Amino acid sequence: MAYDEIYNELKSKMGDDPADNEALLRKEAERFIREKNTDGISAAGNLIMENMPEEKREEVIRITHIDGIRLDHYYNNIDKLIEERNIPEAKVLAEKLYKKITVEFKETEKQRYVSFRNPFEDNLYQMFFKPEKILIRTPYDFAGYITTYAYILTEAGSPLDAIPVLQKAIEFNPVDCGPKFELAEVYKRLKNKQRLIEITAETLKVASTPAAIARCYANMGYILTDFQEFDDAVAFYTASIMSYPNPAIPMEMQHLADLKGSPVQYVGLEKIKDVLGKYGMEFGPNQDVISVAAQLASYYLGKKDLYNALNAMKLTYGLTRDEKLKEIILKYEPPKENSSNDKPDITQTVNEKPEK
Repeated sequence: MAYDEIYNELKSKMGDDPADNEALLRKEAERFIREKNTDGISAAGNLIMENMPEEKREEVIRITHIDGIRLDHYYNNIDKLIEERNIPEAKVLAEKLYKKITVEFKETEKQRYVSFRNPFEDNLYQMFFKPEKILIRTPYDFAGYITTYAYILTEAGSPLDAIPVLQKAIEFNPVDCGPKFELAEVYKRLKNKQRLIEITAETLKVASTPAAIARCYANMGYILTDFQEFDDAVAFYTASIMSYPNPAIPMEMQHLADLKGSPVQYVGLEKIKDVLGKYGMEFGPNQDVISVAAQLASYYLGKKDLYNALNAMKLTYGLTRDEKLKEIILKYEPPKENSSNDKPDITQTVNEKPEK
């Protein structure tokens, strides 16, 4: 259905109680988000705004708009400028968005704003950080928005300026790998090995997909190659290719061999564990991450919330390759007819682009 049809259908379901209407609309908005239905999201969002008392609506608009443009639409304009490689203009808009977020959604003595994108991140944060302040979930992915600003700063030749910006992004979502990976890119550019090691260790603690874990190891291989610590670099590159296939790794290995002046070979698991241990890291996913995903899968199955249950199961399967879990996923999500693939995307995770 198009926007007008969805809008009219939702409005027909509304009654006289504003609180009931808001609950209904928020539930519908969540469904449209899951379905990635942009017209539905807009229709539900606009009706939520219309349902508010005038004074509250004006305050929400003040907080969530810049120059009359809603923050997510404002960000989309920035994203478009980046695609067009118009970095100077993107920087102007991104800086304005950054200031808006950090002023309007500033942490206080009693509360802090967080930008979790799904229940898994929310629960992982609760487990790792055990917050004492009241958490207020932001309406948009501020960690992602701020990370984009840091990327623009780096592209504009100011990587040092990007560091505190990325630290702010991490504050909004400490379990999102995205800002951490961008910070790692800055440290690689600055050739700051110690800081790269530290941020990589932090990222591995929350990495929730094989691709994210592999990128952590690849970053270590890169910086160690740069510092001519070739044997350790080989171990990290091997760990990366064992975690997730990446066509860039063989090329990095060849580059390493050229620098070293002799052939190199992938190493065994024991050697990998020994080398990773030197840097305070372990091979494979964090068991706490697996535990959170598995518990969420069980919880949502009990609630008969199949969408969230499948997301959590796929996340768990991606990290464990548990064949019994695979069978359960296939039971609830059998292969589509006329598909060249004999199974659904069971490695898809709740975090759709963890390595971005």
